[in-house]
Amino acid sequence: MYWETLPNWFWVLYYLFLLSTLGTAIYSIVKKKGKILPFLTIVFTVTIPIVAFINSLGRAEEMNEFEHLVSQLQKGASWAIFSIIGYLFLFIWWFFFLFKSKHKN
Repeated sequence: MYWETLPNWFWVLYYLFLLSTLGTAIYSIVKKKGKILPFLTIVFTVTIPIVAFINSLGRAEEMNEFEHLVSQLQKGASWAIFSIIGYLFLFIWWFFFLFKSKHKN
């Protein structure tokens, strides 16, 4: 019984994104470049994959993880809303992290 899933290259990029985001947040805390935003970044980086994984276990066999997320988002599932807000926050984190780094140079 195999479920449809996203390609391996997607998972490599996804986990590289999460690991590098976690690394930049820890770096920001160590360098005392902030407290609240890096802490929230760490919380989202750790909790989003866990929440998404747990809620994707019961998906239909013909749906991959992304299709399931979109389907649940359309139904208003709280875990899907949390995941989307978390992903948006992580992308905004990267924008601010890179912008602050360029601005200092």
